Amino acid sequence: MRELLFQITLLGYLAASCSYLMHIASGRNRPAQIGSRLLRGSFVLLSLALVASLLPMATTPASRPYLPLSFLAWSVTGIFLWFEGRHRLTVLGAFLAPLSLLLLVFSGALLRRGDGLQPLFESSWFPLHVGLVVLGYAFFALAFIAGVMYLLQERMLKNKHLSALFFRLPSLDSLDLVNHRCLAWGFPLMTLGIITGAAWTHAAWGRYWRWNPKETWALISWLVYAVLLHGRLAIGWRGRRAALLAILGFLCLILAVLGVNLLASELSDTALRAAVKR
Repeated sequence: MRELLFQITLLGYLAASCSYLMHIASGRNRPAQIGSRLLRGSFVLLSLALVASLLPMATTPASRPYLPLSFLAWSVTGIFLWFEGRHRLTVLGAFLAPLSLLLLVFSGALLRRGDGLQPLFESSWFPLHVGLVVLGYAFFALAFIAGVMYLLQERMLKNKHLSALFFRLPSLDSLDLVNHRCLAWGFPLMTLGIITGAAWTHAAWGRYWRWNPKETWALISWLVYAVLLHGRLAIGWRGRRAALLAILGFLCLILAVLGVNLLASELSDTALRAAVKR
């Protein structure tokens, strides 16, 4: 059941991505309206697929490698739909829908490899850590997209080259506001995620911080967002500088998640077995 729902959801996200891209290419509003409806329908289907994955699990669901990526795609979509109705962000769907689709493709690849449950992940701290971190990443992903759109629109204005895309983008003030609100939500969630991650690390390895590449890049990302939040609240940073830092912070997160988890993860089978024996 979950695999069927997952496959239909993939098709929905693919159709939504194509509709949004048709909106950018043609300038017509109809494809954007269709894309928005498809994205909402895909969000509902993904919600059902996640529920179908969680119901039969008696153990920690976050230990299934495919679920965090699916939950991240679900979170990004839900947050975008929440912002879309308030800030006229329809065109950002052309960037968000393909991003969510890519996350689900990676998630599907992990799903076909099996659950891969590890006893080490059965700590009650782990699902809380994953949930908080993924929600924080989802807000930062939308801030990243808004930052890219801000820089793109600002460049068009400075060069006085107003392409058709310019007239479909939200205003600079709207994009800056989205950046700020995503930071205001994402930073506390990421902070709590790091704290609960330290508690899980202590329960698993006997120490709160190990300074491995994943933790180091996560800390670097947190510092970037901390500087951005301080700059916004205390100094009044807005616009280009805030957009650049939002992009930099998200790139650090990508290095932490993909570059470390997929290429240089320390959680090898030997380490897991050794930790379980303790």
